[in-house]
Amino acid sequence: MTTSTSGTGSAVSGRTTDLSRQLTVTLCFVICVVGSMIGVGVFGGTPIAEAAGGALNADATYLAPASGAFSIWSVIYTGLGAYTIWQWLPSQRSSLRQRSLGWLVAASLLLNAAWILSVQAGWVAASVLVIAALLAVLAACFARYSRTPAANWIEAIAVDGTLGLYLGWVAVATCANTAAALTDAGFDGFGLAPEVWSVAILAVVAALGVALAAYGRGRLAPAAALAWGLSWIAVSRLNGELLSTGTAVAAAAAAAVVALAAVVYRIIGRNHLRTATTQSAARR
Repeated sequence: MTTSTSGTGSAVSGRTTDLSRQLTVTLCFVICVVGSMIGVGVFGGTPIAEAAGGALNADATYLAPASGAFSIWSVIYTGLGAYTIWQWLPSQRSSLRQRSLGWLVAASLLLNAAWILSVQAGWVAASVLVIAALLAVLAACFARYSRTPAANWIEAIAVDGTLGLYLGWVAVATCANTAAALTDAGFDGFGLAPEVWSVAILAVVAALGVALAAYGRGRLAPAAALAWGLSWIAVSRLNGELLSTGTAVAAAAAAAVVALAAVVYRIIGRNHLRTATTQSAARR
């Protein structure tokens, strides 16, 4: 009798925790959307490109992407809305995958809003700390959802696809944000030319893209967002006011490396799966 009562109590506790997670994700999504509206100039906010004295505009640093790059946010926010709805489905309430991801996604949404508000306040250095924390949270999400495949194509898009795009774009944005903060603080690059720094950082981003492709066995969403952001850096350096052919070439090359790595690791992953399936069938 005691065991039965204990089991019932655990089940109720689990349902309560799941409901709390779902409500928290939803509330954080609303906060994130409101923050994004402030970031585009609604509710008295200043557009990000004009905030903080223009420290983050397309011509502020060699790693700043052209303004067209930011259209990816509309896709990411749509995906986050889909994720918020998806995690409310009855089948997802007690899903181990959602239990693993939900609180992290909620944290990412709050950090997203906090980043916008920090830039609005002109705290460029603080915004680097916020976006670095956001990148770390999204990397943790990636590590968790990469362990298990999505149950169906809807989950693959709403969860894996959305969080992958989110991670890839924030990785590029972190580099741009850091460069903006250093420039705003008067960093002189220790006497090295800006192009040297930009090429070195772009090489690091490319390496990160390859690492994500290897760990995720060729997941396309992170690679697509990374390649997108890197390509727009190339566009900005070829057509903006701050021209740099060397940076543009490096950015385009980094985008190509990231995209190629995703394709290669995806093919390798499928071949491994096919081989494992064949061997399993042969043993039977």
